[in-house]
Amino acid sequence: MFSSFVTDAVVVVIVLGFMIFIHELGHFLAAKYFGVRVLVFSLGFGKRLLGFTRGDTDYRLSALPFGGYVKMAGDEPSEMHAGDAGEFLGRPRWQRFVVVIMGPAMNVALALGLLTGLYHFHHQKPAYQEQPTRIGDVEPDSPAAKAGIVAGDLITRYDGLSNPKWEDVEIKTLTTVNEALPVEVEREGQKLTLSVTPQAKGPNRIGDAGWYPYVPGTIDSVEPDLPAGQAGLKAGDQIVALDGQKVLFWPRLAYLIQNGNGKEIAFTILRDGQERSLRLKPALTDLRGEKVWRIGVGFRSSMVVRQLPWGQAIQSALRDNLRNSLATFDVLGKILTRRMSTRSLSGPIGIAQLSGDAYRAGIPELLMFVCFISLQLGIFNLLPIPVLDGGVIFLLFIESLIRRDLSREVKERFAQVGIVFLLLLAVFVMYNDILKSFRPY
Repeated sequence: MFSSFVTDAVVVVIVLGFMIFIHELGHFLAAKYFGVRVLVFSLGFGKRLLGFTRGDTDYRLSALPFGGYVKMAGDEPSEMHAGDAGEFLGRPRWQRFVVVIMGPAMNVALALGLLTGLYHFHHQKPAYQEQPTRIGDVEPDSPAAKAGIVAGDLITRYDGLSNPKWEDVEIKTLTTVNEALPVEVEREGQKLTLSVTPQAKGPNRIGDAGWYPYVPGTIDSVEPDLPAGQAGLKAGDQIVALDGQKVLFWPRLAYLIQNGNGKEIAFTILRDGQERSLRLKPALTDLRGEKVWRIGVGFRSSMVVRQLPWGQAIQSALRDNLRNSLATFDVLGKILTRRMSTRSLSGPIGIAQLSGDAYRAGIPELLMFVCFISLQLGIFNLLPIPVLDGGVIFLLFIESLIRRDLSREVKERFAQVGIVFLLLLAVFVMYNDILKSFRPY
């Protein structure tokens, strides 16, 4: 457990440090381009640990790793300004806007560029996401079951989305809680119009409908000393039913076998286009220190891995980043209107845990996580909150409307409100992370 904590901490410092460096580099490059003097380029806050000075700029590494900043001449409203062209507030508003917007823009560019490169060399996704949105399994007493949805149904429309992809269905469900969503399914050639109401589930209290995609149980490997091998099952066979009950989502097989407590089960197998029936009695075996009932088969990976051409990789990266951006704004809107729980927000602790999980899952998963967090960082900084880039842009917009700069006192009060708000937000999200650790459901 301690080693996992250390891993999470190291990974999140590296991930956040890299993304903050890219963000601040955007401000730095734009400021330099317009002739604004950059006094400090810091990774981290607080006490200066090490660094070097070149020209007007002190490049430093500071003690607190969660953050970073670029300090420009004349960028503090409380400072006395000489009015020279090298000060941030001495530049035209459009130039100040470019300097400010370049930070979030670099985060978005990082998410797009990194995802494009990843997709070109390693585009991985669950196989079911490339197939029709057919239901493979439905949890008993779940919102989907209460709506009358059954395994085998094909979703043809979901909350206005016609012939949606599973990715669209999953995001729409995750970002909706306690709100009825119209769903149209095709069942045995007939169209049925139903309504499903996702319920909050898990530590993040995100929406869950209790349905799963169609993922057939095609056997990949067989252990010869266990019941499946002794009965002659082999790779390529597909388990289609247990005791006459169709199985369209292979993880359900393990549940049904465990739930049978070792009793003999009638299996229906599809081999070379023909169905075969046989009866197997699961064996009680030791698996990772636990006693479980098994028949001794492994199933084919449900992941598809390919390399996309550059053009297709760019299109896919654009589409996925746009989908994530729209989902982020949707969630923020629902949190503000109390239609989703604030527990869906994650702070440093939650991000550290997710960073560690992504690292342990492999480099592709870690890069996907970096892209996602970089996009979130860019979006968060564009919110019209004082002190953040979005707050500065908001003030620039107001000044453009009234055609004059706001007074120093107004800007100071605006900044003070922002600092207090961010401090309260930081305390809240950390409390949220701790609460989710001790109350996972």
